Amino acid sequence: MSKFASKQALAFYAETYDTVVPDWPGEIGFYRELAAEAHANGQAVLEVACGTGRVAIQLARESFEVVGLDLSSAMLDVAREKSAGMSNLRWVQGDMRSFDLGETFGLAIIPGHSFQNLLTAEDQLACLESIRRHLVPGGQLVVHLDHPELDWLGELTGDQGAVVEESQRFTHPRTGREVRTLQGWGYEPATQTAISHKVWEELGPDGKVVDRVDRGPIRIHVVYRFEMEHLLARAGFEVSTLYGDFFGDRFRDASSEMVWVARR
Repeated sequence: MSKFASKQALAFYAETYDTVVPDWPGEIGFYRELAAEAHANGQAVLEVACGTGRVAIQLARESFEVVGLDLSSAMLDVAREKSAGMSNLRWVQGDMRSFDLGETFGLAIIPGHSFQNLLTAEDQLACLESIRRHLVPGGQLVVHLDHPELDWLGELTGDQGAVVEESQRFTHPRTGREVRTLQGWGYEPATQTAISHKVWEELGPDGKVVDRVDRGPIRIHVVYRFEMEHLLARAGFEVSTLYGDFFGDRFRDASSEMVWVARR
């Protein structure tokens, strides 16, 4: 798994995550419908790699019982602050590859491409097997992945992969300063690994940089369709459906997402 360059970078990412990462179109409604099925059977929902609780908190507001698991204490600190007073929501720090909560769930979800932080088949399989152990018989798993853009990835293997340029601006929720995001991408075809290097620059009123945070290179596994299908089968899951978005459209060449629904 990739790691941030420093604790400062991880804290900055946690503080600003909700500002820069919106919900995917239709995403919450999609999870809500599956969570309702589990709830009707008296079963809770497990979100793996829950981060700051972007999804988990919205589901808990619907009165579903939810447990969020994440490796980052900084992300979980933000999640706890956001969800103070919610008795049907619990946060657990743990590694998605090896965790034991001592309970089972009717639904497990891995939103926001988080599964792609696992870089090897060994880690990916360990994660899926850990989740399977925490599902009731017939329990469902949803894994949200990016659908690789081959033209873009091909460009990153050349000189383009070394280019770092401005990708986004936003207001820091704590300091109120404007933040300029600089980002560069690379791609290693042999390992199916995309590498993202991101730098955040906080700007003063005069536009000059007053603080700079270097996230360092983050490695992201590029998952292809049949690779994921084989991983799920090896982990003991039966694939129910592969969607191309959260509105139930079938997966096709032009789909930007892969939304896997599998059953234990």
